[in-house]
Amino acid sequence: MNKGSFVYIMANIRETLYTGAINSLIRRVFEHKNNLIKGFAQKYNLHLLVYYEVFETIEQTIIREKQIKGMNRVDKLKMLRKSDA
Repeated sequence: MNKGSFVYIMANIRETLYTGAINSLIRRVFEHKNNLIKGFAQKYNLHLLVYYEVFETIEQTIIREKQIKGMNRVDKLKMLRKSDA
């Protein structure tokens, strides 16, 4: 999990969702779980990694992040449920 860059979705028990992009997923999840990042994720206790995708380039990652952020909530939840199947 160390190579490439990642699009990820964090959630809380109420299914509040946060989508982000990063080059170190392990570090970012640690930061979210320990409330080290101020803002939306900290305010809503988004400590659960519920989804991620790996990309070779940051350009691909940013394109996908924008696609996911452009989805409505229902479509995001459908995508998450499909990835669990």
